[in-house]
Amino acid sequence: MTITPSTQYYNWNKYKCAYTSYNTESNFPYAIILIHPIGVGLSGIFWHRFLSNSTVSESQIPIYNPDLLGCGESDLVRLAYDPKDWASQLNHFIMNVVKKPVILVVQGASFPIAIYMSAGDLKCDLIKGLILSGPPAWNIMINGGNLRVSEIIWNLFFDSFIGSLFYQYARRRDFIKSFSIKELFGEEKDVDDEWLDMLEKAATNSMSRYAVFSFLAGFWRKDYSKLMAKLDQKILLLMGEKATSVSKEGFKETPEQRIELYQKNILNLTGKKLKGRNVLPYESTEDFVKETVNFCQSFTN
Repeated sequence: MTITPSTQYYNWNKYKCAYTSYNTESNFPYAIILIHPIGVGLSGIFWHRFLSNSTVSESQIPIYNPDLLGCGESDLVRLAYDPKDWASQLNHFIMNVVKKPVILVVQGASFPIAIYMSAGDLKCDLIKGLILSGPPAWNIMINGGNLRVSEIIWNLFFDSFIGSLFYQYARRRDFIKSFSIKELFGEEKDVDDEWLDMLEKAATNSMSRYAVFSFLAGFWRKDYSKLMAKLDQKILLLMGEKATSVSKEGFKETPEQRIELYQKNILNLTGKKLKGRNVLPYESTEDFVKETVNFCQSFTN
């Protein structure tokens, strides 16, 4: 396995953006682009356990692990981020750094970023497939939020001294552990020191709060139904057996119902369940990696 563990950089607009890459000298015709979730302490480091798996080493599939703007080692800018911003950043990355057909592997509510990258005005023709790890409930994806409310929340709370205080609270180890147990992991024992150390350390830079607050303010909450109907790539949806989500209307969607709704409304989508809840690349790494590698290799058959 040819690994480039050191952080590399590229310029997008006026910003410096970071990434790491693996197997880049391989002749495999497709590359994987990892899209991390947005949250306290989260960036490309989310994929650490995935990238450390031996099956990834043996696959020889080129992998690129970028930090979204406002996260990790990319510039931490005081902005109200929209998924379109990150989609533009990553499409630029694909066209100018990767320069070959790619398969997106997307965690959770970062799915809207991949939607903008793969359909509509921002569509990148080099994107040939998507793997969705625990995407949001279907009703959330087709019922947009209120942009005006999001702007008010951002201006009065998040982009203020109050927001700064809140972030200091939210990045505490006890809070991260409690949130992970309640919202992310299927088994409390899986919320281990590796996970907590990783997020606690990464959250020390308070400038990383703006990406998190953009998510919490709801700037990503839109009606994506028309764009999702335009997705023409091959798609694999991986859902945790204990996945949880409550829609805006209070409807509790089971993993089976979510898979069924996605399959019914998106062409070329296949759904599977894995052990775990909402962070499968971390909870069920071995199975998740195998599904990812098999999916990527199916493009060469």
